[in-house]
Amino acid sequence: MRAIKFSLAGAATMLILVGCTTVNELTSRVSEAISPSSAVLTSDGLVIDSLKTLNILKNREDRRVFLTALQNAAGVAIFPAVYKAGFFVGAEGGNGLVIARDTHGNWGYPAFYTLAGGSWGIQFGGQRAGVVLIMRSRKAVEAVLKHQGKAGADLGIALGSIGTGLEGSTTTNLAADIFAFSDAKGLFGGFSLEGTAIVRRNDLNRQYYGADVTPASILIEHAQQNAHADTLRDALIVR
Repeated sequence: MRAIKFSLAGAATMLILVGCTTVNELTSRVSEAISPSSAVLTSDGLVIDSLKTLNILKNREDRRVFLTALQNAAGVAIFPAVYKAGFFVGAEGGNGLVIARDTHGNWGYPAFYTLAGGSWGIQFGGQRAGVVLIMRSRKAVEAVLKHQGKAGADLGIALGSIGTGLEGSTTTNLAADIFAFSDAKGLFGGFSLEGTAIVRRNDLNRQYYGADVTPASILIEHAQQNAHADTLRDALIVR
């Protein structure tokens, strides 16, 4: 896995309460979220938490736009807990998964990824958010596989209207192919997915499928299965 480093200097200079959470604690959670050796991180747990995040967005009062996007999606990326903390220097990170439809329109099984990145600028406070990226085309799914790139630079994001606190700019022709939705919690300023990277987690894929498997074999070839994800797959179906 490519090393991802964050500049967190100055994050502790400001105390922001999110419940009883300080910026220091949020900074620690960012580090834990992106760490491949986190003792508490399991692939099974990410599937369960992703289901919870999905159901929150499916059951919101303003769910109509999200459900329409989900119904027509070629793939989704779900990051149940993306943490951002900073004062003048911000960092964000969170683990999650990507699921894509097969050629018959059926949802496949999850490949695991980390959403990670850093950003500079005037930013106040800390934030925890569940983030769902709706990939509207197979082209967008393949871009995630190919680039492992920065969301704003390599992939492009057009933001949906559900959730709070998500801003972004679009710079590529994939901008219309990916929408972001969020169940945001906390206080913040200037939170953006611009500049974040979607990085594969081979260790979690190995943990979940019991063998060394590639994201392509999961998302494109649909050669991997794990019945543990069937409840999540069913929840992705809009009825």
